[in-house]
Amino acid sequence: MPQHVPSSLHAPAPGVPQLLPAPPPQPRRIVFLAHRDLGNPAAGGSEVLVDRLAGGLTRLGHQVTLVCGGGASVRDYRVVSAGGAYGHYLRARSVFARRVGAADLLVEVCNGVPYLAPLWHRGPTLCLVNHVHTDLWRMRFGGALAPAARIGRRLEHWALTGAHHRGLLVAVSPSTAHALHAIGVGRDRIRIVHNGVEEPGPPARRSPEPLFVAVGRLVEYKRIDLLLRLWERVRPVTGGRLLIVGDGPERGRLERLAGPGAEFTGHVPEADKHRLLCAAWLLLHPSAVEGWGLVVTEAAVRETPAIAFDVPGLRDSVVDGVTGVLARGEPSFAAAWCALALSAHRRAAMGRAARARAARYRWHRTVARFRTVAAEAVRGWPP
Repeated sequence: MPQHVPSSLHAPAPGVPQLLPAPPPQPRRIVFLAHRDLGNPAAGGSEVLVDRLAGGLTRLGHQVTLVCGGGASVRDYRVVSAGGAYGHYLRARSVFARRVGAADLLVEVCNGVPYLAPLWHRGPTLCLVNHVHTDLWRMRFGGALAPAARIGRRLEHWALTGAHHRGLLVAVSPSTAHALHAIGVGRDRIRIVHNGVEEPGPPARRSPEPLFVAVGRLVEYKRIDLLLRLWERVRPVTGGRLLIVGDGPERGRLERLAGPGAEFTGHVPEADKHRLLCAAWLLLHPSAVEGWGLVVTEAAVRETPAIAFDVPGLRDSVVDGVTGVLARGEPSFAAAWCALALSAHRRAAMGRAARARAARYRWHRTVARFRTVAAEAVRGWPP
């Protein structure tokens, strides 16, 4: 008959080290494939995210390389140019083989046009998705170019559901995770890693006169033309100025549409962006879709609430009625714009709530979460 063993005998003796579960393996060599690097004049939120991840992982001891299109700027991590803005998609494989050689983890940043990395990389691959471009293809390629939109949409969907069918996919928001699941990606393969934000420097003075700011690359889906149209309704009520911060292929057309009080600053340095976001009464974000809407959080840490449309990504970064307003249409966007402009008390309350929520999102947490997912991707290989 088995004897009872006192529980005290199961406890480790004093001073004897306990055996702890081994931590998950961390990939030492991590390579990102991305359309641009942060030094590119067309860089946006996706490039900021990759830069913060690559820099953070480098500081944690990983050997990080970014293979991208366009120029290669100097960073704390290695940056390798694979060619032109679009030709690099075809050259990425050969550049990886010749100039990188091997990776413990390959991270494909899928922003519409895929690299199809799992088809040629014989190792763990992770797919980082800011947003699925389903409807943006039609917006970018309309009219006679509609066939190109259909091809692009099908290729993107196949890449996400087919080429990456064995690995994990990282979504930057619940909206992106939902979009991935809607096109056929299993929920069990999706991990969410939110964008972060940096704690800003000393606050600049809030503008004494109405000042409204929109920040972003001037491309079709950002819908700055819609904002300029609404400004004509809002300006007689609020007065003040509307500043459009950023540059892009749409700038010339948009400047021709701009009425009184609307100004274009072009690209501005980070210090100037900080000053403008501090001075602004409201951040305006009329985009048709986002992955997250990084500038919303950048404004939030400066206690500047946002008005946006209730669309993917922005419904994740804006808490409707708390940190800003999510409009369901153009009339409600204009109404919210006017109402908040005329109520300093509501703006201040939303600004404080926005800053409190933004405290949850910091880049060191983003890097830590991504590192956990990276380890999971390596641990699960081969699938």
